[in-house]
Amino acid sequence: MPHGSWDFADDFDQTDVDRSTWLTSYLPAWSSRDASTATYAVENSRLTLFIPPTQGLWCPGDHDPPLRVSGLQSGGFSGPVGSTRGQQRFREGQLVREEQPRFEGWLPSSGHVEVRCAMTISPRSMAALWLSGFEDDPAQQQCGELCVVEIFGKDLGPGPSAEVGVGIKAFRDPALRQDFAAPRLPVDVTEMHTYAVDWDDREAVFTVDGAEVRRCANPPTYPMQVMVGVFDFPAWSTGDDDHLVPSLTVDWIRG
Repeated sequence: MPHGSWDFADDFDQTDVDRSTWLTSYLPAWSSRDASTATYAVENSRLTLFIPPTQGLWCPGDHDPPLRVSGLQSGGFSGPVGSTRGQQRFREGQLVREEQPRFEGWLPSSGHVEVRCAMTISPRSMAALWLSGFEDDPAQQQCGELCVVEIFGKDLGPGPSAEVGVGIKAFRDPALRQDFAAPRLPVDVTEMHTYAVDWDDREAVFTVDGAEVRRCANPPTYPMQVMVGVFDFPAWSTGDDDHLVPSLTVDWIRG
């Protein structure tokens, strides 16, 4: 897609994120907005999501493995407390802990989405941007994902290089076929790269810096919210890394 023809563009030029587009809590229905609030900064036209050593676990005692996360999402909703209507539930029978109002910041269903970003991650952390079904259909089966980039620190290599996860994750959507892979690419993730997807009802094409990485047939084309975040997994600690601060710096997100 040529520059200047964006339907959506966030270059993070303000002093805070645009609250009409972004929710600054990660899947808060299973926890609460306060307990899942991201740690972030917006400076010099860039968003940096990070996880300081003092940040607590997300859904402690419930999510396995234990994780910490700072993330933004461009949509959200839930049913009432005690119901099972929530987004991206991670186990069967999971119940809403804090009801979330319906929020529709940006919900693309086809077209183009790209992120230009850099990350600082270790073997115990990862960073990602993905599109997830808004999941408000009665059966909550419209929950598939388009993973634009998913990189684990444990999968960085010499060169430098990284295994860059892209593709379709079907989850509970019977209309989708799991089609996800993480090819090793010669990218230095500490430097800025542009990760993108173009999709319609026939095909999704994933690219890095404009070069095609994978094609996946029959992607989801229902409304999808954009999810971007950095994650830390304390159980993966080597014993001398609790001081590390994983981060994801975003120059822009466009579509």
